[in-house]
Amino acid sequence: MSLSHPKLLIIQPSHYRSKTDRTIFKTRRRQMVPLALPYLAALTPREWSVTLLDEQLEDINFDASVDVVALTAWTLHSPRAYDIATEFRRRGVTVIMGGPHVFFYADEAAEYCDAVGVGEAEPIWTTMLEDAAAGRLKKIYRATPLKELDNLPPPRYDLLDLKKFGPFRTFAVQSSRGCPFVCDFCSERFYLGGRYRWRPVNQMVDEIRRIKNKGSHFFFGESNFGGKKSRAMELMEGLVPLKIRWSTLWSSNLCLDTDFLDLAQKSGVMHVNIGIESIDAETLADMKKGWNKTTRYGEMFENMRRRDISYSLNFIFGYDDEDPDVYDNTLRFLEEHKVPAAYFNILTPTKGTALFDKMLKAGRIIDPEDIDRWPGQVCHIWPRDCTPGQMEQRIQRMYKSFYGMRSIFHRLPFPKSRSDMASWILNMSERRMAFSSTGNNDFDIY
Repeated sequence: MSLSHPKLLIIQPSHYRSKTDRTIFKTRRRQMVPLALPYLAALTPREWSVTLLDEQLEDINFDASVDVVALTAWTLHSPRAYDIATEFRRRGVTVIMGGPHVFFYADEAAEYCDAVGVGEAEPIWTTMLEDAAAGRLKKIYRATPLKELDNLPPPRYDLLDLKKFGPFRTFAVQSSRGCPFVCDFCSERFYLGGRYRWRPVNQMVDEIRRIKNKGSHFFFGESNFGGKKSRAMELMEGLVPLKIRWSTLWSSNLCLDTDFLDLAQKSGVMHVNIGIESIDAETLADMKKGWNKTTRYGEMFENMRRRDISYSLNFIFGYDDEDPDVYDNTLRFLEEHKVPAAYFNILTPTKGTALFDKMLKAGRIIDPEDIDRWPGQVCHIWPRDCTPGQMEQRIQRMYKSFYGMRSIFHRLPFPKSRSDMASWILNMSERRMAFSSTGNNDFDIY
């Protein structure tokens, strides 16, 4: 194949509803405008004709006139991505694939595609497309991580139908990659390039200013917005004149930094997700997350509440030495402190982590290749004090208790501000998930 004006279709696959239900998950509208699709389009040479497709919102026409199909996938999307690749290749269309899933499953993905890209797209994307157009694709392309994140192109939002993302849409943006911390359960630092890096503030602010006329809500989708505090504060200073509202993830220690929080409030922060993981100091030590100070959690929450910053907390359950009462104690703790929102997760050893190697060696992983393939809170390990099914039931019970109406009315204030309203909307969404007929805590549905 040698193409002069090639046509490229970039697809973000959906996922199947469960291992036994191969119905494709669909939604009529998303609130979050994705970054991967328009950013890959921005990296694509101008001689290519590019079409973007989000399968959750649109059906795929497998008979479309395209030369190359590119798939970007997390492990959750991989079973569906492989089926899509198979259908296009059966029609003689070249298929390439990348994304977080491919970083850990390159050889597996290569069985279904003509080529796969491992790692960050910038160093290899253009080469893969050139090789595809010239008919000389290799099976695997491995990227050397970028040293810096300078001069990244602005995403091609002009190729998306933004009406499908609703009037209150939130744009996903990224101001940094990687994380300065090393938690034993987290694999993000590998596929995000390893070393923590950040974009120049002026370039990030310019990008947000260009997007602002399309929507004034932004989500900084990165492992740790405050990974380098001085740089994060410089960025927030740049956000102040834009008068936007934004959300992100940052570490618990920043909730004790009043100067940081004051500037975050001034720059328009609305919601922050924080990985506190546990209320037990010994469990946090097992996670290698000792910087979370359980004795100062109350102070953290009060600092956020005083500045009208909505927040949610991530928890992980299933560590060997955790107290059997930790589930009930956690619920009491959350109600006592009137925490706006929380996510309860089952310990999941993902590929690349020390936790995965340790549990695999001990024979504690039920099916290593099944991890993260299906939606919902699934127990992939043999817990020390219960069965996998019992662990799943514990988590489901926590969701139903925490997002029960009694708990919601006790924890949340009357919605007087936009941050209060954000907490109420989040709780109603999580309540629908917790009491859904599937009962498997599939965050993607709601």
